[in-house]
Amino acid sequence: CMNYMLPVSYAWGNFSVLAVGIWAIVQRDSLDAITMFLTGLLLTILTDIIHISIFYPARDFLSDAKRFSIGMAIFSLLLKPVSCYLVYRMYRERGGQ
Repeated sequence: CMNYMLPVSYAWGNFSVLAVGIWAIVQRDSLDAITMFLTGLLLTILTDIIHISIFYPARDFLSDAKRFSIGMAIFSLLLKPVSCYLVYRMYRERGGQ
């Protein structure tokens, strides 16, 4: 989804949450890391919806590469609630209330 259709803030937001997710996986005993990862995932769901709805191209300017790019961005957005559920289960396993 890096076809220069979505702004740089989309990539920075998702890559920073990915970095926090790696930190949360490495630090198995840290409750703060998993809380920040869950909060970041929830926040990126909201910002992804805003980015996709604002920057979705018109039908006339939709090439195959842009169609694939936006499709992958939407697919990523659809998988994030599942990720949130799994991260919440990890949060509960680590002693979160």
